[in-house]
Amino acid sequence: MSSNPNRQTGSAQDPAAAAGSVPPGAKHMSPPAPQKPSVKHVVYQYFLLTVGSIIFGVGVTLFISPWKFNTGGLIGIAQITSQLITHSNRLSGLINMALNVPLFILAWKYLSKSFLCKTIVSIVIQSTLLSFLTVPSQPIFDEPLTSVIFGAITAGLGIGLCLQSAGSAGGLDILGVYYSVTKPGFSVGKISYIVNAFVEAFAIYVYGIQNALYSTLFIVIMYFVSDQVHLQNISMSATIITTNPELKYQILEKTRRGVTWWPGEGAYTGEGKEVLLCVMNRYEVRYVKKLVHEYDPNAFFLLTKGKAVLGNFERRLME
Repeated sequence: MSSNPNRQTGSAQDPAAAAGSVPPGAKHMSPPAPQKPSVKHVVYQYFLLTVGSIIFGVGVTLFISPWKFNTGGLIGIAQITSQLITHSNRLSGLINMALNVPLFILAWKYLSKSFLCKTIVSIVIQSTLLSFLTVPSQPIFDEPLTSVIFGAITAGLGIGLCLQSAGSAGGLDILGVYYSVTKPGFSVGKISYIVNAFVEAFAIYVYGIQNALYSTLFIVIMYFVSDQVHLQNISMSATIITTNPELKYQILEKTRRGVTWWPGEGAYTGEGKEVLLCVMNRYEVRYVKKLVHEYDPNAFFLLTKGKAVLGNFERRLME
């Protein structure tokens, strides 16, 4: 396949082109403003948020609470603090809310009001479920390890759906999203691992080493699962070989992602083609697939998971 890499549309050196649609011969157009989310999209986001919050609350109540494992994060800190003060979890809710207040301010100031509103809704749903759902008098599984695994997968799925909704489940997730936006290569799970290492080290003193070890396993599995479900946190590289020159402009306009392209030729057919390269998050892949199917159903479409993306790449965790 022959190519000329000097011909590009929306490369990292052309910010205006990278952000918006660039018809032939117009390389310096002003980038289009981000479109306001449709009502349907907002409803879908709140649906994901609600389902995720319910799954998290039910998973913790059914699988983790009967064993009295520490759940980590701000709730875990609140549980330990309450245990030291009152020898019970009576003050956990109040302490947890107090610890969340500075993070609410951080979200309001540096993230978005929409993100903060979704997070508050999630916390209300979780608190309601954790307060009114009856904790089983006997664990569902006889083995604590089985309970930890099922509880972690369930809770991780719930947190991931909350993050996918462009909100969060509160607590350390707010801090995780903040660092994911400001620090390239960071994920929500990483900040949780760091903070929870100290939480569980202290939990050994309060609850004993066996409880702390099971709690640590729960946290590790839970945030591993949540990072896989949080699609906006996963970068993907798309290589598209197409015969429709309009496709690259549609990707630019509809996704506001930069597209680098060069002309190519089929080695067997000799047919002229365009080779497109675009980096996006996994959540946006569905929109690119739809555009490819609409403008060139016969296009060759190769997706690769990006381990690390450096340079002029915008992380969009709150769309």
